[in-house]
Amino acid sequence: MSPQHLQVELLPQKLLIVIWLLLKTDLNLYSQILSQGQFPIVQNMTVTEGGIANLTCRVEHNDNTSLQWSNPAQQTLFFGDKKALRDNRIELVRATSQELTISISEVTLADEGMYTCSLFTMPVKTAKAFLTVLGVPKKPEINGLTKPLLEGDQITLTCVTSGSKPAADVRWFKNEKEVKGAKEVNASGKTFTVKSSLQLLVNRHDDGVAYTCRVDHVSLTATHEETTQVLEVHYAPYVEIKHSIPAPLEGQYLKLECVPHGNPSPDPVLWTKDGGELPDLDRVIVEGRELTFMSLNKTDNGTYRCEATNHLGTSQAEYKLVVKDPNALPGPPDHALIGGIVAVVVFATLCLIIVLGRYLARHKGTYLTNEAKGADDAPDADTAIINADGNHAHAEEKKEYFI
Repeated sequence: MSPQHLQVELLPQKLLIVIWLLLKTDLNLYSQILSQGQFPIVQNMTVTEGGIANLTCRVEHNDNTSLQWSNPAQQTLFFGDKKALRDNRIELVRATSQELTISISEVTLADEGMYTCSLFTMPVKTAKAFLTVLGVPKKPEINGLTKPLLEGDQITLTCVTSGSKPAADVRWFKNEKEVKGAKEVNASGKTFTVKSSLQLLVNRHDDGVAYTCRVDHVSLTATHEETTQVLEVHYAPYVEIKHSIPAPLEGQYLKLECVPHGNPSPDPVLWTKDGGELPDLDRVIVEGRELTFMSLNKTDNGTYRCEATNHLGTSQAEYKLVVKDPNALPGPPDHALIGGIVAVVVFATLCLIIVLGRYLARHKGTYLTNEAKGADDAPDADTAIINADGNHAHAEEKKEYFI
């Protein structure tokens, strides 16, 4: 083969090498430009203690560069789809060239912190996501209550809940109405213990009242924790007597009921009449707290007393029974008689007004002066004026008359 032919065959090979070198340079340059636009994207997350946290790292443009998740202690959790840390709570959810998602189950407060997603370009690029773990408050406890209480006791109820993060809100309710307590917050590591105190001066109206301590917290989204205690207050009795009819009549049925209020309940009650025992009559029946008269008569008249006792005291109430004769009661008013009396009074008043008017008209006076007296005797107007003028000279003799 001649040197000229050898030179012609080597020329295409050299051209291919040059083209390959040019392409390799462009690919490296493109790779560098593309790597500059690769950034991992993550988001902060909040999860309740005991829940599941999903950590996701995404890359919009990736040239198959590996992604990695590491925990706050910089321990690698997953490198791509390869698990690096032996923790059964940590699992792979999704691993692609553009996403790496892992999950942490049964999250504890120790899992809280800054997690790092790394993209192994040149140089390595990272993004950080903070995992916040909410501490769930424990069911509250109410301390300071003893049973039974006595009327007049002063007590302090204290509600305590621990384990919350952030600090829980503690509220008091008396039955369904909110009442204000004194709040105290103490830190214990990452969590808080919250106390709320309520001071009470107990009386008989507090017997059976429910006091509820309710805990509200951001981790309790659908409900709240609460504890309820019902007060039991012992107090001396007081008594009242109820009667079935307001005005008893002979022959009527009457029931007296003794209603004692007290704790413990003052049973049984004692009925007496006029300070002594009840008459032993078939018409009078005592059954429990009730005293029943089947058919009243006037021999039942008297003062009936009901007495109730418990270990804190005694109370009594009285009812004075006066049985009336239904025949002796005044009848209904006679409307015709009343109407006649009213008519007579009206007629007499009208007559009096008429007589008085005639009397006043008959004694009405006529007013005369000396000037008018001169005018009465004058034959004409000129003479009347002269007579009137002449009378002016005797002004001292002017008189007025009422006839």
